[in-house]
Amino acid sequence: MTTRRRWLGAVTAMAVLASARLAAQQPSSLDVRVDGLGTISAPLQVVLFLTLLTFIPAALVIMTSFTRIAIVFHFLRQALGTQEMPSNQMLVGLTLFLTVFIMAPVGQRVHELAVAPALEGRLSVTEALDRGAPPVREFMLKQTREADLALFVELGRLPRPERVDDLPMRVVIPAFAISELKTGFQMGFFLFVPFLLIDLIVSTTLLSMGMLQLPPAMISLPFKILLFVMIDGWNLLVASLVRSFM
Repeated sequence: MTTRRRWLGAVTAMAVLASARLAAQQPSSLDVRVDGLGTISAPLQVVLFLTLLTFIPAALVIMTSFTRIAIVFHFLRQALGTQEMPSNQMLVGLTLFLTVFIMAPVGQRVHELAVAPALEGRLSVTEALDRGAPPVREFMLKQTREADLALFVELGRLPRPERVDDLPMRVVIPAFAISELKTGFQMGFFLFVPFLLIDLIVSTTLLSMGMLQLPPAMISLPFKILLFVMIDGWNLLVASLVRSFM
């Protein structure tokens, strides 16, 4: 529980720290000059910084395991044909907690390397960001395909790096995102096939019996739910998702 709280509070702590640093280092006047961002008064810099914080939720979704888990859960509900059960709130809540569980080791390392020293005043905000980036980069690179990395290196017209660690984050983040999308769709496809076979069997049986007016989905739904429950589907699915990041 302590590790999860540290991971969830890492971004908030960095935001508060940055705001405090800006307020302490800049004068409190409201004069705005055109010489550059550094000459903007502290209150306006804080406003700009808080505006940038609105992009953090999107970054957390793209740079963590959230995307893959959300896609697989969506495929599961479509395969079962249960419409709104489990509800979106249930699936998003479970996805968030699984994301915290999976990202907890990364969050622990970021807290030890960057957040804790920054809160103690031993690191500046820039230094804390530089020291906190490698664990996140390592996690993303572990899940990213080389073809996706090569694609964004080519699109960015960057020189081919000698090491993967030399890739900039503007290449790693989108490459990781599309790799997660592909992996999520692959897992969703294999999840969809067994339930599709049940639909085909029920449809063929009803057609051979001449029961054309009876919706096949109405008959196949109980069988799909029964199959999913008998094999302990939630346990198997969650275990597969978590192990796919290890």
